[in-house]
Formats: sequence, C-alpha cells, structure tokens
Amino acid sequence: MYIEKINGPADVKRLSAGELETLSEEVRGVLLKKLSEHGGHVGPNLGMVEATVALHYVFNSPADKIVYDVSHQSYAHKILTGRKAAFMDAAAYDEVSGYTEPSESEHDFFVIGHTSTSVSLATGLAKARDLKGGTGNVIAVIGDGSLSGGEAFEGLNNAAELGTNFIVIVNDNQMSIAENHGGLYRNLQLLRETDGQAPCNFFTAMGLDYLYVKDGNNVQALIDAFRKVKDIAHPVAVHINTLKGKGYRLAEQQQERFHYSAPFCLETGSPAVDSGNEEDYGDLTARYLLQEMKKDRTVVGITAGTPTVFGFTPERREEAGRQFVDVGIAEEHAVAMASAIAAGGGKPVFGVYSTFIQRAYDQLSQDLCINNNPALILVFWGGASTMNDVTHLCLFDIPVIGNIPNMVYLAPTCREEYFAMLEWGIHQTEHPVAIRVPANGVLSRGIEPEKDYGKLLNRYEVAHRGGQVAVLGLGSFFQLGEEVVGKLKEETGVDATLVNPRFITGVDEALLEDLKRDHTLVVTLEDGVLDGGFGEKIARYYGASGMKVLNYGIRKEFADRYDAGELLRDNRLTAPQIVEDIKKVR
Repeated sequence: MYIEKINGPADVKRLSAGELETLSEEVRGVLLKKLSEHGGHVGPNLGMVEATVALHYVFNSPADKIVYDVSHQSYAHKILTGRKAAFMDAAAYDEVSGYTEPSESEHDFFVIGHTSTSVSLATGLAKARDLKGGTGNVIAVIGDGSLSGGEAFEGLNNAAELGTNFIVIVNDNQMSIAENHGGLYRNLQLLRETDGQAPCNFFTAMGLDYLYVKDGNNVQALIDAFRKVKDIAHPVAVHINTLKGKGYRLAEQQQERFHYSAPFCLETGSPAVDSGNEEDYGDLTARYLLQEMKKDRTVVGITAGTPTVFGFTPERREEAGRQFVDVGIAEEHAVAMASAIAAGGGKPVFGVYSTFIQRAYDQLSQDLCINNNPALILVFWGGASTMNDVTHLCLFDIPVIGNIPNMVYLAPTCREEYFAMLEWGIHQTEHPVAIRVPANGVLSRGIEPEKDYGKLLNRYEVAHRGGQVAVLGLGSFFQLGEEVVGKLKEETGVDATLVNPRFITGVDEALLEDLKRDHTLVVTLEDGVLDGGFGEKIARYYGASGMKVLNYGIRKEFADRYDAGELLRDNRLTAPQIVEDIKKVR
C-alpha cells in the first residue's frame, strides 16, 4: 500500500500519476473504515480526497500555507501530513482533532471549526508574508456552502486588493450541510454549465482571476490546475466541481444524512447504535411547528444551514413550503431577518445550535433587541453534555444572550414547560424571546405549566418550599437540583427549598427577598460558564446582605474533546460534591 509509505508531503511528490490515483483510493478506504467505526464528517472528507492529494503534490506545505474552511474536510490532509496512525490504528483514533489543530502539526495554521472564515484568515497570512518580504503560496480552501456566510463575502471582497499571491480553492459540491440556498448558487450553477466560461462570474466580479476544473475528483486535472496557479503574482479563484461523499454510494445518494455521522454500518449505512424510539426535542418541535403553520400562515421556521436542529427533515421542509426558510450558513442574516419578519407582523422561529448563535451577537443586540421585535429563537444543545470540541462548545449562550436588554431568555425544565413556553413565545407580541431547549433529554415533571410568561416576567417557580438552603436549578440542571435537595435531606436532615428560575434574563426580587426570612444559603446551578451567567445575577443581588451564595457552573476556558462526566466532576457539578460543599459553608 502506498499510504503506508506516506509520512509527509514529500512522500506524495515521489508518486506517479497512476500511483496518486491509487493513493487516493487507499486514503478513501482508510477514511471509511475509521468513520464507520468512530464517526465524523463523512461526505466532506470523501469528496476532498483527490483535491488534497493534488494540493500536497503541487504545493510545498508548510512553506505554502493551506487554510481549510471549517476544516471538517481536513482528514485526508492529516493523513498526508504525518498523522495517518490516528486514522489507521483504532487505538489512536482520538489522538487527533476532527478539525485543523496547530498543536498537532506544522501543517495546520489555525484552530477552525466554524464556517466562512478561511478566506479572511488566509488574507491575513498573505499580508503578513508580504509585510515581512516573504515568499510562498497562501491557499484558502472553502466549500460552496461556506460561501453563503457573510465573512466569506467580506474576505473575497478584500482579497483582490492584496495584489499579490493568493489562491482560493472553491470546493463546489452543490451542497452545504443540506441543500444550498441563495442567489449565489445560481451563478455557481451557470459556471458549472458553461465550464467556467459564463461572462457573469461572481469571482471575477470580486476582482479575482478565475480557473475552472470540471472534474474536481480527477487527480491529474487538479494537478494541472494547481500548477497553473502556483506562485501566481495576483489573487485567483480555482473553482473545482466535486462530488460530496465520493466513493461511498450511500453517502453520494444521501448527502445530507452523511454530512456527519455517528458510527454506522458500512454495508447498510444504518447507525451502529439503535436509538430506538427515544424522543427528541428537535423532532417534537418540528411536529408542533408544522401544526402551527397549518393554522397560521404567518408562522415561519428559519434555519442557518442546519434545518434538522429543530427537526426539519427534507420531507418536513417540503411540507412547510414557503413557511420554512434556509438562509444558508448565515446566522447574522437569520436573526436580522427574523426581527424584520416580526416587525412586519409575522411569527418567525429561528432554530439554532448554541455554538452558532454566538456568531450573531451584534444582530441579536442591534437588529433584534434594540428594536424590541417579538421574534423567537430556539437555542438547542446548550450545555456541557452536547458537543465537546473546542470549536463547537455550547457553554456560552447564557452570558451571550442573557445580558442583552429587552431579551427574555427562558430555561424550561421539562417537556410540559418547553411547549408552554414555545406556544407563548410564538404568539406573544411584546418581547424578543429565546428558549434554551433542555439538553438532558425529553423529561416530564407531570406538572401543569404556566401559560403566560409575559405576566409572570422574572417570577420563579418554587417547586418545593423548605428552609435554610435554597437550590436554584436552571433549565437542564433542575433535575440536578432535585438530586441535591434529596441527598442533602438524606445526609443532614435539611429540607431545602427547590426553585425553578425559568427566566435566565431576570431576577425574582420578591422571592429572593422572601428567602432571607428563613434561609442562610442560596445555591445556583447552571449548565454553562459561570462568568457573566445566571448565578452571578443572584450573587450580585444578595451582595452586602448576610445571605451566602454558592454558584455552580463551568469555569471559563476553551475545553477540548472533554469527557462530560469528568468536566462536571472537575467543576464540582455532581450532587455529592455540591452537598459536601453545602455542609462546609452552612
């Protein structure tokens, strides 16, 4: 096998054209084996194998710098740059990140996991090179889906002004995570249909030179194109037409399903672990919203390139029709658009993962909250138990969203409460509302939830009234609060009060004052970073009073590929640890 002899890019350059084709197939086979056993991004990596082989054949990494957008398609790059053991040895599978990581290799230049950033980052490398009088090529690799992000436009708009060597490889596989949306893609289609000859050309309009490669999965065609632009003295875009999921029939046919996959059976494509009939908030949300859409044509679902975050599969997107909008990977636009829909009398519901909503902070503040428009944002996967890669942490949404004026950020504790808040959030007309969808499974408390959270603004629910100690369990950590209260009574006899705060954005001053009568300690639990979070609001309120406050959450850090259980233990977020601390400070 050729792959066994590849320890760096220099070894790739020694192979003939035919051997490079064989190497590509070997890389693809290695990827499929690991992905099926370990999980990861399937389609993006399979489609980029030949381009990656050609890049390392023509260019001289790391002197020539390659920046991968999102970098979820960099697995073949890692195999060819000395990290093949992490793809060929099951015991070493977890030794590399799923994204580029400079601490792993001199061939990686940035920790990247969010999209549309490669052109901007690469322009910075090119400018630094020029300022120092250096040489070498700078290459940004960006997918067509990532082109829909605003930063990609900004980077391309500035790139032409470099006036020096700068190469943008546009990997066009006609897909984002799901299908692409937006006017840009009509021009990409026109360029594909005319072999790059159409006079209407997005890239030349931006001031870049342009080259088209019809078969972006043909190693020799790619080598020929890359040789033409190597050491070029001005910015150029190389537009390559590739197939997402190339070489694995099921991934080619089910491109959305195999964008990312947990471990799966290679023969059938089915998940290795059957989740059974376990309920999911995304699926339940889509069902609910489709019913609302049928009753009210002004209800509209919005996604920024991740439609299944709230259960909108292709079939459901078709059923929703014009009442579902995918804006592409453009969270900023999604928030601003939702604000304006609400201003125009519509009922927008924007579904988004916690890690991605932080991309739209300015729009949350400026376009939505300053205008006080009643759009609804559903924030999924917020907490320590969801995504754990350093680039996809879901721990920061509470301080990001929870401190913007006019915003009402809700934290339901259970199924009943979530759907009551969802219904209120869609139909109320007074506030911008966000809901932090529970991340600890679809649980029922068997309660009759409140219906009007406008009248209840910043009023907490006292789930159990006791004395001496009050535990405020926010959202997904309400169940942890139940465990703490139970264990505290078992070990000390203290019958603690259990509070469901419901509102991340406000303080129930009447309740907090009332607790002073017969409590000496308040404990806050939140599934996110402590700094700027919910607990600090409570601690600040009690300030100079005699009330002691213990805040529990995650310390502020960029944790990477952590074990959720270990992270919770390290932050003393288990019931035994919390009870131990309570006993010490009472």
